[in-house]
Amino acid sequence: MNWPYELQIGWRYTRAGRGGRRNRFISFISGVSMLGIALGVAALIIVLSVMNGFQKEVRDRMLSVIAHVELMSYSGEALADWQATAAKARANPAVVGAAPFVAAQVLIARGEDMRGAIVRGIDPALEATVTPLAAQLKDGPLSRLKAGDWGIVLGGELARSLGVREGDKITLVAPSGQVTPAGVVPRLKTFTLVGTFNAGHYEYDSGLALIHVDDAARLFRVGGPTGVQLKLADVHQARQVGDQLAQSLGPELRVRDWTRANANWFDAVQVEKRLMSIILTLIVAVAAFNLVSTLVMTVTDKQADIAILRTLGASPRSIMGIFMVQGAASGVIGTISGVGLGLLVAFNIDVIVPAIERLLNVSFLPGSIYLISRMPSEPQSADIIPIAITSLILAFLATLYPSWRASRVQPAEALRYE
Repeated sequence: MNWPYELQIGWRYTRAGRGGRRNRFISFISGVSMLGIALGVAALIIVLSVMNGFQKEVRDRMLSVIAHVELMSYSGEALADWQATAAKARANPAVVGAAPFVAAQVLIARGEDMRGAIVRGIDPALEATVTPLAAQLKDGPLSRLKAGDWGIVLGGELARSLGVREGDKITLVAPSGQVTPAGVVPRLKTFTLVGTFNAGHYEYDSGLALIHVDDAARLFRVGGPTGVQLKLADVHQARQVGDQLAQSLGPELRVRDWTRANANWFDAVQVEKRLMSIILTLIVAVAAFNLVSTLVMTVTDKQADIAILRTLGASPRSIMGIFMVQGAASGVIGTISGVGLGLLVAFNIDVIVPAIERLLNVSFLPGSIYLISRMPSEPQSADIIPIAITSLILAFLATLYPSWRASRVQPAEALRYE
């Protein structure tokens, strides 16, 4: 092929493994550098894919319980006309579902056991159009929530901690008391457990209770729903849609989307992901700069060749180009191999991890301890492309000094003892 001679010679040096013990040793060091780059890139892709998978699993389980957007009054009192508020919100094409709710913190007592929880008053029929969990429970426990029957549905972990089963009586202690001749006393109400749920998210399974919205309004004396929950067509547009609703509904309502409601958790995940990226990128950097030693040894070994090329008319820039091609080729091969290996493992981690667990007879994620019992993975191009580009840039930077040193070789000095 009619390629520039710099490319041809640089590629020959990259794949040269013959011609003596020294050449074989240089080729071995070059292979180790490429392997280091490949393993560093693969490790970075695998780790970030697993972190993305964990984030997606937790997010999906969280959004199976909570709505994408909540509309509430700043005072915490009942909305004057929640149906009108819901209709205005549904005017936004991104909103596909709406349901009223009442939410408050309570104490749930069973005998001497007492637990803090969030009680959410819901309309069982409309709630199914907003959250996936309610859609699953619509024909089960939620169908037994009737206004005036004072039934309650508890998270599975909360019910287990209280030691209650379906049909048992429990007592709810409302946060605000009632005034009596004897003073302010807590407001208590007895509920009947009509069912439990398991969302797969410990925070909700251990701290959430569902009752009928009319019962909640009577218990907390608010006169009606205090907010409206919304479901969006695209969960990732929650923040933008929330800002649009805040403008269209006016300043009387507080609009809170799921990203702001759980901002601390998502910020912590992003910080952890960023720090992990920096740490693993240093591994790639170390492997890439191993190319420096490889190219320095190659330049020392090829001084006679450099001198001959210079006497034949090669310019210092061409000599520099030859060794930059050699180093860049190693970086490209290592990066491509690492991306391929990383994607292969990331897409098959649900097969690889169980096989390792069976081989070693261990469990990396025991279901009794961790929220997720399997290793999730979600490779994203937004992570993979920057990883590949960073690896190539580091490999290119590693070639600059040895290539510049090669271009400074003087033919007369190099051939003096040949």
